Amino acid sequence: MNDIEKICDRVLSGAPIDRETAQWLYEQPLGELCACADEIRQHFCGNGFDLCTIVNAKSGRCPENCKFCAQSAHNHTNAAAYPLLSAEEILSHAKENARQGVLRYSIVTSGKRLSDEEINQVCVAVRCIREETSLAVCISGGLLNQAQFARLKAAGVTRVHNNLEASRRFFPFVCTTHTFGDKVAAIRAAQDAGLTVCSGGIMGLGETAEDRIDMALTLRELGVKSVPVNLLNPIPGTPFADNPRLTDTDLRRIVAVYRFILPDAAIRLAGGRGLLPDKGRGCFRSGANAAISGDMLTTAGITTATDRALLHELGYEVKRDG
Repeated sequence: MNDIEKICDRVLSGAPIDRETAQWLYEQPLGELCACADEIRQHFCGNGFDLCTIVNAKSGRCPENCKFCAQSAHNHTNAAAYPLLSAEEILSHAKENARQGVLRYSIVTSGKRLSDEEINQVCVAVRCIREETSLAVCISGGLLNQAQFARLKAAGVTRVHNNLEASRRFFPFVCTTHTFGDKVAAIRAAQDAGLTVCSGGIMGLGETAEDRIDMALTLRELGVKSVPVNLLNPIPGTPFADNPRLTDTDLRRIVAVYRFILPDAAIRLAGGRGLLPDKGRGCFRSGANAAISGDMLTTAGITTATDRALLHELGYEVKRDG
C-alpha cells in the first residue's frame, strides 16, 4: 500500500486531512490520486449525481468589480443587461427544465444583493415553481441578511448559492468592492436561516495551488456540502481576459484533492466545463459527482440530454444530493 492509499484509508475511516497533507497530495501522480478520490466518492456518496440548472434572472449592470465577470459594470463586455425577470418568465423557464428531467433549479441574479422589493418578486416565483413542479429551488441573490434569507426559505427556497470565488488571501486580487468576510457572513446568515449552502470558486484566476486548498478548507470549516468548481472562461473585456486556460488535467487534480478534503460533499463542475475536451468525463471519474447543466449565465453550456446520456454511460443515477 502506497502513501496515497494510506491517506485514502484514513479519509474513508472518517479522519480529516490537514493543509500539509492536501499540499502533498496535490503533487502526486494523477492516476493514483484520481483513483483514490473516486473510491472516496463512491464510499461516501455512492453513484448519486446531482444535476442542476440555472436561470440568469437578472443580468448585467452589477456595481461589484469582480475581475472575472462579464456582468460587472466595471468591465467592458457584450453581456446582456436586464432587470429581474417576472415571476411568469421564471416559472416558464423552470417548467421547461423540469420537463427535461432536472431536479434542482437555481434563480441567479446580478448585483451586490437583491432589494426587499426584488425578494418579494422572487418569493412569488418560488411559490409558483413549488406549486407547479417538483423542482428543488435554489437562490443566488447576493449578500443578503438572515431575515431576507428566512423570507426566501418560507417561500420554498431550500438552498443558497454564494461562491467564495477564491481563498481569503487571494480574494482582494479578484474583487475589492466587497470582502471575503462579507461572503462568509452571508453564508452563515443563510445557514442560520435554516438553508443549506452551495459555495465554491473559480479556478484559473491566477491563484496558487495553496489558495485552492485553503478555499476548500474554509468550505469544510463552514460545513458546506455542495461545492461548485468553476473553470475560468477568460471573457474579452474583463481584466482576466488574457489568463491562460487550465487544462482538463489541471481540473482533475483540483477535483481529486477537493474530494480528499471534502469527502461527503457534492463536488459540482460548473462554469467553464464546456471548455474541457471531454466535457467533464475525466473529472466525473476523479471525485466530482454533481454538475450544472444547460447554459451558464453569459456563456453556452452543455444540454441536459447530453449530460444525462454521459452520466448513464458512467453508471451514475441522477438524484438530488439533499
